[in-house]
Amino acid sequence: MKAEIITIGDEILIGQIIDTNSQWIGQQLNKIGVSVYQISSIQDNKQHILDAFKEAQERVDIVIITGGLGPTKDDITKKTIAEFFKDDALVEYPEVIAHIKGLFQKMKHPFREIQKTQAQIPSKATLLMNKFGTAPGMWFYENETVFVSLPGVPYEMKGLITNEVLPRIQEQFKLPFIIHKTIMTYGQGESTIAEKIEDFENNLPSSIKLAYLPSYGRVRLRLSTKGENKAQLEAELNAKVAELYQLLPDIITGLDDDASLEKRVGALLKTKNKTICTAESITGGKIAATLVSIAGSSAYYKGSIVAYAAETKMNLLDVSEETIKKHSVVSKEVALEMAKGAKEKLQTNYAIAVTGNAGPTTDKNDKSLGLVYIAVVGDDHQFVEAFNFGQPREKVINRTVSKSLEILQKEIL
Repeated sequence: MKAEIITIGDEILIGQIIDTNSQWIGQQLNKIGVSVYQISSIQDNKQHILDAFKEAQERVDIVIITGGLGPTKDDITKKTIAEFFKDDALVEYPEVIAHIKGLFQKMKHPFREIQKTQAQIPSKATLLMNKFGTAPGMWFYENETVFVSLPGVPYEMKGLITNEVLPRIQEQFKLPFIIHKTIMTYGQGESTIAEKIEDFENNLPSSIKLAYLPSYGRVRLRLSTKGENKAQLEAELNAKVAELYQLLPDIITGLDDDASLEKRVGALLKTKNKTICTAESITGGKIAATLVSIAGSSAYYKGSIVAYAAETKMNLLDVSEETIKKHSVVSKEVALEMAKGAKEKLQTNYAIAVTGNAGPTTDKNDKSLGLVYIAVVGDDHQFVEAFNFGQPREKVINRTVSKSLEILQKEIL
């Protein structure tokens, strides 16, 4: 069973917004056994949309479309879909109008006649009620292909996918099981790992695929298989995962299982009933933002002190002026004092501190570009180490965040 995702909107093509919808939809389809064959982003242009629909219909079983369902003139998806299905009649649904009026009343916004167009959908479509917004979704089935049109607003789209689209797909189609096992590794690059597991990769059965997923400071190894017998697929993949643990014992930190490093760190802190704070210079609060991106992080995350300037490090974190003069702000001594100061000020079990040169200049110190010091201080132990993450600036900052959380995870364990 193959699917294609089509996002409609000039705002995606000019880089005004990032298409996160396709990523999320792809994940959800994969979980129920639907393989995504292609993802396309296209203009708000009638002929372009019609061509994209025609091409998709020829190669996949399911087409998921997001965007272009608003009440204004530039939202042309609904009319274009009606033309594609040779459907001239639009049906107005009173329950959609009542729902929109209810939403507007809660927001204390006046209901305007233009909003009624949201309640009109092609007669060949099955209405998918949007509980979180004004534009309903639409389900079409013609020539053995399902077309689903959804609003582009992420939380509205997610509600419709979860409550309407996935259950209908599972009911209408017999789907295989698609199983993935993703192994998390840290500290070594993709090419180094590939050399170590070359024989393993060469001897994989054709039914199992291995993919390398590198990012800042980490490489994920994803094993994938597909078939009808879930128990057998799981057993085969688990056996291969065990082999990788034997081949890469020093750098594997666990299975991904859709859990990010920050989520796993948070779970560890919760389990052990410990708290964490951060003192950030080079990353400017990005470690804090990463940690609090996880729901429920208030149970273990207490706060951050973003101390960019030397005087801020001294005033807010009690870093010694003498230490700065002797070693510079980019040093293991300053990183350690920053961590200790944050831990003391915020009264936590753990503290992370980072200082370094992200570039493109070294800002009044003689340390090399890309040099970063990371310190983690716990109740009964401390860690500090230097890393050189090279260039450019964005890479240095992102690798600092990843490495800090990796070190924290090891320290907690």
